[in-house]
Amino acid sequence: MELIQSFSVDHRYIVPGIFLSRADRVGTGTVTTYDIRLKRPNVEPAVDVAAMHSLEHIIATYLRNDPEWKDEVVYWGPMGCLTGFYLILKGDRKPQELYDLILRAFESVKDTKEVPGTAPENCGNYRMHNLDMAKWYAAEFAEYLRKNAGHPEIFEYPKAERIRTREGRDFYDS
Repeated sequence: MELIQSFSVDHRYIVPGIFLSRADRVGTGTVTTYDIRLKRPNVEPAVDVAAMHSLEHIIATYLRNDPEWKDEVVYWGPMGCLTGFYLILKGDRKPQELYDLILRAFESVKDTKEVPGTAPENCGNYRMHNLDMAKWYAAEFAEYLRKNAGHPEIFEYPKAERIRTREGRDFYDS
């Protein structure tokens, strides 16, 4: 079975940042998935589950209400590994073009008084939220983005190199 695109990135070298994960043709347009990585995989601790859930609610609400971007947003949700989020947008933009939007979204968390959509009728696990920790992670990531805006590695994935067997098949060690 072919390894999916997001697993072909060498996670040993990913740094926090904004990356183009994949672009797919849908009808006459393009839908693009971006990797918004908050933590270095397998190096830094993953984001706290309740804080991640709160960030999902807060930033999804922010993105879907941003006057410039709201019509482009298809999806915002956490990665299973809890090191970042996936953002799916209509169109095909370079990760650098999302920098201001992502920075504003994470900076907006500091002013949040309550996590939106946390009533039992709105959320499948409404008790699992931590606004204070969400604010801490958001501030940490926003500061990282500001400090590293000029570094291309926060916008470009490292690529995994695969060993090929004698039969011409890719070898995967996991």
